[in-house]
Amino acid sequence: MATINPAPAASAQLPSEFKTEFHPRSGRQTLFQPFDQFGISPEAQDAPIVDKEPWCPFRSRGDFEFSEIAIEAALNKSQINALLSLITRISEGHAQITLKNEADLSKAWDNAAAELTPFSKHEVAMTYKKNEQVYEVHARPIWDWALDLLDNPLLAPHFVWDACRVYKHNGAQFERFFNEPWTGDRWWDIQSSLPDIDGAVPFCFILYADKTKLSSFGTVKGYPVVVRCANLPTHIRNGEAFGGGRVVGWLPIVPEDAGEEGKLGYTTLKRIVWHESFKKLLEHAAQYSKTGYSHKCHDDILRWLFPVILILSADYEEQCMMSLIRGRGGKCPCPMCLVPLEELHDLSKTYALRSIGEAMEALRVYKRSRAQGEELLKALGLWPVENIFWIMWYSDPHDALSFDRLHSLHGGLWKHLLAELKKILASLGREAEAAFEKLIDDFPRWCNLNHFKSAINITISDGNKYQDLSKQTLYACLNLLTPRTSPEGHQLLHVISTYLQLDSLIGLDVHTEGTLAAIEAELLIFDTELKAYVACAESSDIEKLKLNWNFPKTHLWKHIVRDIQCKGADVAGQILRVDHHKFALMLLREHVDAVDEYNRLQALGNDLPDEDVAVAFNGHVKLGAPTQNPSSILDLENHSAVDRSFQAFRRKFTEFINTSLPTYGHQLTNWITFPADYQIHEHRYLKVNYESMVDWKQATDHLRCNPQFHGLPQFDHALIQLTADEMTFVRLILLFRCSISNLGSFEFALVQPYTARINGSRRMDRFFKLTHVKALPRASSIFVPLSSFIRGAVLVPDADHQDEHLIVNHLDSDMFLRMRARVR
Repeated sequence: MATINPAPAASAQLPSEFKTEFHPRSGRQTLFQPFDQFGISPEAQDAPIVDKEPWCPFRSRGDFEFSEIAIEAALNKSQINALLSLITRISEGHAQITLKNEADLSKAWDNAAAELTPFSKHEVAMTYKKNEQVYEVHARPIWDWALDLLDNPLLAPHFVWDACRVYKHNGAQFERFFNEPWTGDRWWDIQSSLPDIDGAVPFCFILYADKTKLSSFGTVKGYPVVVRCANLPTHIRNGEAFGGGRVVGWLPIVPEDAGEEGKLGYTTLKRIVWHESFKKLLEHAAQYSKTGYSHKCHDDILRWLFPVILILSADYEEQCMMSLIRGRGGKCPCPMCLVPLEELHDLSKTYALRSIGEAMEALRVYKRSRAQGEELLKALGLWPVENIFWIMWYSDPHDALSFDRLHSLHGGLWKHLLAELKKILASLGREAEAAFEKLIDDFPRWCNLNHFKSAINITISDGNKYQDLSKQTLYACLNLLTPRTSPEGHQLLHVISTYLQLDSLIGLDVHTEGTLAAIEAELLIFDTELKAYVACAESSDIEKLKLNWNFPKTHLWKHIVRDIQCKGADVAGQILRVDHHKFALMLLREHVDAVDEYNRLQALGNDLPDEDVAVAFNGHVKLGAPTQNPSSILDLENHSAVDRSFQAFRRKFTEFINTSLPTYGHQLTNWITFPADYQIHEHRYLKVNYESMVDWKQATDHLRCNPQFHGLPQFDHALIQLTADEMTFVRLILLFRCSISNLGSFEFALVQPYTARINGSRRMDRFFKLTHVKALPRASSIFVPLSSFIRGAVLVPDADHQDEHLIVNHLDSDMFLRMRARVR
């Protein structure tokens, strides 16, 4: 197992935990920062307020806010007229509404949208077999969209122009990590290759295209294209507000024709139409990628911006279209490298990367000699079509294409593994299938984790649900698919286990040199386990087990490490008009919110509350869902007849208070005693904020301690700091608040600790990288302060070993890193 160095907590002994090396052309010196300053930009905090009436061109703030409601609710003409008629009859309140009818609102929308670059309709005419066909394209050129962003004063301070290399001290040395695109090598290399003039920097686009069907268009299919700006931080470019991703085009699809499908000419036609249509999006951007665009930035520095396609994101079918490879039927089906079709399954081998140069040369040969060129193109797995991305300088499409975790893994490779699992369970009979389904249904509920009542007879179209199912399947199968009951199934679990390791590693929002090395090592483990499964399947009596794993999604994650190193860890008609109106209203909403915040802070003056101070982390716990009436100690102790965890409640609580309070700084002059009618206030919800080990930012867990949560009992688990040197897992029994005379109010939990000794090392733990814990008897429950809670956890009962549980390591990225560190 490769070594990972999870990020340690902030350390007072390290005055400079972070180091940032800027690109030499930036003229900036290497920056050393302590934990609480890294990533906080003074310029971004002081975003300018430029307009006292930011809702213009709407005539009032009320008009603007009404238009927001109308467009979000998709009100029709009569609904809008009726609502406005009602409002105009109401006495004026805090907001004045001047709109009288739908025409007024539509005109206001159009006036607002006029401040942004609109969509344009284009026609792409093609001749096929002497017949001219016209395809309709709706597009907003990406450079015009970029100018809208650059003109926004609220976004201006957030743009990042210069490549940099960032490091975090791991206690021994500075270790490089990758998160934002500008921390990757590709941005650095592009900036190095730009013309040697002052202020030459890349303006980096992320483009996403997906073949889809929109119900609003009936049966008409098209390619929606979404653009994001890689120069903006993750929380902005991936957000819903202005500065986030936007639809910039709706590209046509050549209709299916049974008589023409498979013919070279018709296949070529589809690709030419796609690339000629996409060209409409690259207008201006292509020209400025050669000459640069002069722009005075927020810091008053004049820069030359060179548009670059940094990342192309799509599923495999779309990647084939973007890169113009022949796909699964070609000799080299990978859009990034020249791996032969028959070697896709073998992750231990590495092949040469594709390049623009070889594709251009092959096409030149094809134009001179069709037979010679076709042979060369076939060898490379390419179609005889000119790639539109060639007109963009510094934008090799093969370099820009990026691993798509959702489509390649969750909606791709995992679906194949799940299909194999279903075949194996079916071979074991209905009893095994029913046992598996019950274990899936019994899997503990957790916030943001989809729950499944069935995994066999279920149809899923959402890749995120496939991801959640993959996290639960391994635990449901451990005691069903043993080497004795099913050698094939047991080996498949080995494959699933290493798949989960890789998925969790790849999903980290911040990668270090250590995590990338771990991915490389785990890919080889996956390769070994998959080959072992194929060998097992070959000798199996189970019908139709998959023997041929030579398909692209088995291979594509071979490129994930290079992707992260190069690009960071992130990797029409009426519909378009409505989208454009929404975009315009979002821009206005941001200006209105900015004015409100400015006025609020001005009113506060120097009396700013703590929450207005920018901090890297603000850890705390918060109780919620209080019960209606308090409970007495006697009432709780009487509950021990049905739950032994409440046995001797009063005695244990008294001892806990008298021994623990002095350690919290409270001086006790007398032994504190509690009468039988002493009242405590029970709560059934706990919010836990903690510092993520992945990106050192705040994360939140929501814990339940409720006998009837949505009709079912839910008593969650947590990881706590039991002593100064020991962390342990516990199960919640009771959350409560109480008051002690002359000392104040306190918040505690009664928990069942998982600290019982497990005899021997479970062989299964080593095979599947799992962690067993064992609960103490319920009567051994203990009290702990809520301040000792680190985060929530999910534990799954081990049906073969009483009181033992398995930690769900793959719950999220933070838990994954914590458990890897714990195992080492």
